[in-house]
Amino acid sequence: MLRKMKAQKGFTLIELLIVIAIIGILAAIAIPMYQAQTVKARMTEVTNAMSNISSAVAAKIQEDTVWPDAAIAGMSAAVNIQSSLGIAVESIGRVSAWSISIPINAGQSAAGTEVATIQATFQNTGNPVNGMSVILFGTIAGDGSITWGWRGVGAFPQAYIPRR
Repeated sequence: MLRKMKAQKGFTLIELLIVIAIIGILAAIAIPMYQAQTVKARMTEVTNAMSNISSAVAAKIQEDTVWPDAAIAGMSAAVNIQSSLGIAVESIGRVSAWSISIPINAGQSAAGTEVATIQATFQNTGNPVNGMSVILFGTIAGDGSITWGWRGVGAFPQAYIPRR
């Protein structure tokens, strides 16, 4: 007599545990990566505004070599940035403080000289960058143009510094 084999219905306990372990490993990898990308996406609003400010600063320095005057050389409020450069940054809620530093007669600087720094302090962005600042700095190139680069202030995480 032939015995009929019963068809297996469902999964065994070990198969279910293996699937749960695989899901746990994937989650352990994916969640931190998702959080990092979320912070970088929130930072984009600020870095785009800083790039707009840098364009206005570069144009102004190259148009008028004696710009800025002493009142504009150390802009610190969003209202001052809008009134002197025409860039509205008050509505950006991810910045707690703005600072722009431009030496007097920046347009007459020698090649390799840093002629402008634009600094923003993050808020409402997420850890680990909340309360930390990033700087966009301009340097006079050999042909007289201004090249821009990024750097963090203090212990700003290297992974979150924008690329050039």
